[in-house]
Amino acid sequence: MPVYEYVVLDQKGKPRRGILDAEGPAAAKRRLRSKGLYPVEIRETKRQAREKVKRGGLFDKFFWGISGAELNSVTRLLSTLLGAGLPLDTALATIIGQVKTPSFKRILAQIKDSVTEGNSLAFALGQHPKVFSSLYVNMVRSGEVSGTLDLVLARLAEFGEHQQALKNKIRAALAYPIFMTVVGVFVLIFLMSFVVPNITKIFHQIHKALPLPTVILIGVSNLMGNYWWVLGFTLVGLVVAFIFIKERPKAKEYIDLYKLKMPVLGTVYTKLMLSRFARTLGNLLMAGIPIITGLQIASNVVQNIHIRRALDETANGVEGGKSLADGLSKSELFPGILVQMVGVGEQSGQLEEMLLKAAETYEKEIDAKISGLTSVLEPTLILIMGAIVGFIVVSILLPIFEMNQLVR
Repeated sequence: MPVYEYVVLDQKGKPRRGILDAEGPAAAKRRLRSKGLYPVEIRETKRQAREKVKRGGLFDKFFWGISGAELNSVTRLLSTLLGAGLPLDTALATIIGQVKTPSFKRILAQIKDSVTEGNSLAFALGQHPKVFSSLYVNMVRSGEVSGTLDLVLARLAEFGEHQQALKNKIRAALAYPIFMTVVGVFVLIFLMSFVVPNITKIFHQIHKALPLPTVILIGVSNLMGNYWWVLGFTLVGLVVAFIFIKERPKAKEYIDLYKLKMPVLGTVYTKLMLSRFARTLGNLLMAGIPIITGLQIASNVVQNIHIRRALDETANGVEGGKSLADGLSKSELFPGILVQMVGVGEQSGQLEEMLLKAAETYEKEIDAKISGLTSVLEPTLILIMGAIVGFIVVSILLPIFEMNQLVR
């Protein structure tokens, strides 16, 4: 359905702007007049913008600016406005005026129109599944049913902010080592491709066997200087092949298994997935979502096929009458401490709180582990770069020293 931007005059004669979707300009005018508004200008948005709204996928968030931080901010603002007593459609209209991203503004306008037509907020959000996850939609639905939509939205905003803060910590911790690695690689490529060949030209005039380090250095330099395009195409080919292969089910299964088992970082990745599962399920249960539905949603949130299978089996066991702790204990992917905390939570009737505590514990462990890794990784990278540069310097100086001895 086409999307229209409009300028209208309200009953007090004040101009107002907005967005709505309608079958055509005439239908858009009728809808505006039915609300007591006088249309001044109506124009259809560009086709490209409409396609962005329709697709609304993960790539929309990246390429069109709908970030997780913006979604969390809108959720928090909507919770505050509803808590202050504003009607839902008025709150949505207020938020639309605050949003800066055009694609997100259009999506919210469609949601507002759907709510105005009598649909629930959960239904309207569900029309954009790539922007609003199943976790988001189901929690909103439970909030509407229980009459605590503002509280549920506040909990959703808190959940999103927790996840965003954890991602930011990981990115900040890895930023410096990655920067050092990239700069070091470019410096080495420059040295080996341009500087070293010019210096080693004089060695070809020496009718004497060169030292082994110098021979190795010249060989690597010639390889990079003469066949750089082969190395470049090979690297690009490997990256492209990996991108295509990793989406195949069998390859994805091996990759996800390696993520869990890889040295050092495997522990961090596993704890990250477990914290995401525990926080997701805890928030769902606090919102009144049944545990079976909660497990199914949490399974979709966890981005690892092996943990997802274990959670699906756990959900089947719980549906068959087993406890959540018993279901989790059947898999080696869930540590004993998590199983024990879940068991205590089930016995005390505080499962939601125990899951959130487990998530918080894992997040603190992840933070500490990453800090420890970066404190070791940074000097290690410096030592490696120093060793490589030292090898280059020694390889160049050894023939020079031998030439000095010959002159003497």
